[in-house]
Amino acid sequence: MRESSEARRQRILAVTASRGTVKVSDLAEELDVSIVTIRRDVEELARLGRLRRGHGVARSLTPVEQPAPKQATNGAIALVVPERHTYLYETMNGARKTLEEAGMRVVLHIAPQVRGAERPIVEKALTEQVQGMLMAPRWRTFEEEAQDDWLANTGVPTVLMERRPSGGLRAMNSVCSDHWYGMHLAVKHLTDLGHRRIVLAARDDSPTARVLRRAFQEISANLEDAVTVRSSPDTGLVNVLRRHRATAAVLHGDEDALMLVQQMMHAGMEVPRMCSVVSYDDVVASLGSIPLTAVAPPKTEVGRVAAELLLRKLKGEVTAPERIELLPALKIRSSTERLTVS
Repeated sequence: MRESSEARRQRILAVTASRGTVKVSDLAEELDVSIVTIRRDVEELARLGRLRRGHGVARSLTPVEQPAPKQATNGAIALVVPERHTYLYETMNGARKTLEEAGMRVVLHIAPQVRGAERPIVEKALTEQVQGMLMAPRWRTFEEEAQDDWLANTGVPTVLMERRPSGGLRAMNSVCSDHWYGMHLAVKHLTDLGHRRIVLAARDDSPTARVLRRAFQEISANLEDAVTVRSSPDTGLVNVLRRHRATAAVLHGDEDALMLVQQMMHAGMEVPRMCSVVSYDDVVASLGSIPLTAVAPPKTEVGRVAAELLLRKLKGEVTAPERIELLPALKIRSSTERLTVS
């Protein structure tokens, strides 16, 4: 059916309203009619005061609001994290999303598991018009942390993620989880369930692990038989639990906890009836055949808050160094229960 002149003119008005100015030749092509027909339509619409006519064009009576051009950023934000570190990847993604929503370009740098690998990576990143930097150093030992005082002089606003700086780095900006409070949640949960013989199995190869070990020793000082041991797949933790007659265990992190549960079940130790288990990290704790009660540091939130702090520094809104600590949460699942006295 042939389109009526009124319907065609309504389409002309719609196109000019959306674009502001449209060539008559373009209208003729889009509406599939002759240029002569479109010209007559435009003349009639202009006579009725519904658009303005120019030389070979039709113009809307109201200006079309153009989107404001995005401001170009001078440089980028360097994001430096260790390789193969699932926990910190959640923190990294929290930071990345916040920075990208603010219109910043993020350049990711992965530091390999080699001592001293981070410094050349940071130095290279700083040659690429970097405005600021977010970083989570590995710091496997306290000695490594003490030797990284060069981080205090990067020359650009820098915020440490999930690291509490000490020594020469004490004045650096940082955002991290309050791991002392996280351990308090784990021990309190177990003692509220009646457990007093608790084993902490934790590595000693990261700042988080070292804080957890110190916190456990302080918090469990009044327990009758609380011990700390190193954790690894071949530690023989089942025998350690039996030797100490432990009724509960706290492990850092999830993979070690899930492996311990498997080993315990294989050895005939039912979880949680014979031994309750709490994991510290909550990255994959819920995925075990027995979902693990876990302390969940606010991993993504740490990254988000660190990015927000860096953005405020770039705007000149932060002058004094800030150290922000966020509280973990306890996720109670199937691997813990009240101690029954036989």
